Amino acid sequence: MPIHDGISKPAPYAARAEDSQGRKYQIAEGPGRSAFQRDRDRIIHSTAFRRLQHKTQVFANLDSVEKTGDHYRTRLTHTIEVTQISRTIARVLSLNEDFAEAVALAHDLGHTPFGHAGEEVLNMMMAHDGGFNHNIQSLRVIDFLEKRYPNHFGLNLTYEVREAVIKHESNHDISVPDEFNPDENPLLEGQIVNLADEIAYHGHDVDDGLGSGLLTLEMMRDIDFLAPVMDKVKAGVNDKSEEMIRYAFVRHLVNMNVLDLTAEIKKRINEHDIETISDVRQCPHRIISFSDEQSGFNNKLKQFLRRNIYHHSQLNAMKEQSFEIISFLFSYFLEDISRIPEGFRKRFPDVPHRRLTVDYIAGMTDRFAQNEFVRNC
Repeated sequence: MPIHDGISKPAPYAARAEDSQGRKYQIAEGPGRSAFQRDRDRIIHSTAFRRLQHKTQVFANLDSVEKTGDHYRTRLTHTIEVTQISRTIARVLSLNEDFAEAVALAHDLGHTPFGHAGEEVLNMMMAHDGGFNHNIQSLRVIDFLEKRYPNHFGLNLTYEVREAVIKHESNHDISVPDEFNPDENPLLEGQIVNLADEIAYHGHDVDDGLGSGLLTLEMMRDIDFLAPVMDKVKAGVNDKSEEMIRYAFVRHLVNMNVLDLTAEIKKRINEHDIETISDVRQCPHRIISFSDEQSGFNNKLKQFLRRNIYHHSQLNAMKEQSFEIISFLFSYFLEDISRIPEGFRKRFPDVPHRRLTVDYIAGMTDRFAQNEFVRNC
């Protein structure tokens, strides 16, 4: 196995670029890069990827709300953190790091401006026309909305990356196209990204919550399940300043999750006799999972963050304004489709107007959506 394929000593159930089911439009892969490395490069150079730097993770970039700034995570920095964690886990498990990296970089390409608030609005607006789901939209970006090659739409990524994106775990039930065999599991590298996503947002939402003042170390120290973690972190740092304790605490959260996840995956691979990619595809049991203890901790942390950050009055104000902006823009552009730039309309002449409106809005950055609202309201 060549080192450039992302695995020097691969596990027998690791993805291999040379065994890929290929692309919709066949190309000569060329020397120096594996198919998954080429996927990674195509994603990074896409317009949708660059736009992630100005899309909300939790704290929206809105002029009229207090908790905004240049230091909070964006959808892009979140994606980079998910990628780093995914590669780390893949390496420990002797899986294909390049494949895991490509999936992680692509997994949020379909997210709207203003985070999940934007997704909720578009889903409501499209309730009778198939709804809106960011996993489906990510695949739509990959397969159709990006136009960077003369002979076809889309980025023309490998089957395996596209499959992992559409099968990325979500709170919403979505219909997986038959092309991707809904009865088969995605490969392990793709599954890893699901929980690397969770690890990343737990860590950075705590960090941003502390940085914004919505959370305090004292508040977290008073929570029973966090108290022993906080005590352990404080005992391990020489500099007892709040800033250093905060950074050490976030590092500890991420590290404890990564260590637990890799240990649990190894355990389950052995328990379920996973020896080949076919075993991964057909396994009826969950292979990629935290231990029961860590899952319980993470569920409590989610509830804590939901109460103290996601449902905080200041973030609710962001959400309400996001709803107003996206709702207005949807009605505004749908009322007169010619208001959508001609170049975008001409590129997709056969797309129904409602779906074209959604595609246009979903591709906006927070700032562009806000400016369009102010200019046309």
